[in-house]
Amino acid sequence: MGILDLFSKKDGPAAFEIPAGTFTVDRHGNVLSSTLPQSFPPECVAQIVKPVLESFHGAKKAQLALTEIVIQYSALKITARELRGGAMIFLAPHGPQRQT
Repeated sequence: MGILDLFSKKDGPAAFEIPAGTFTVDRHGNVLSSTLPQSFPPECVAQIVKPVLESFHGAKKAQLALTEIVIQYSALKITARELRGGAMIFLAPHGPQRQT
C-alpha cells in the first residue's frame, strides 16, 4: 500500500444521471404511474415524495390554497402539483450540459 492509496477514491455508491420524467403518487405516497427510468432508485423517489405530500397536507390543514410547489436546485427542478391528496411530480434536470 503506497502513500497515495490513502487519498484515492474508495468504492462508494454509484453515481447516476438525474433523469427527466414524471410520476404520480396517491395520498399515501404509493407510485401510481411513472415515466422515470427503472434505474432511478425507489429510495430517491421516496425522498422526493415525502416532503411534497407533507407540504400539501400541511397547507390543507392550515386552510391554505396550495396547488403547486416548485423546488429549484442547481442541477434539478422539481415541480409538484396537488391532485386530490396525491401529487403529480415533474423532474427536469438542467445545468450547463443540459440547456433546454
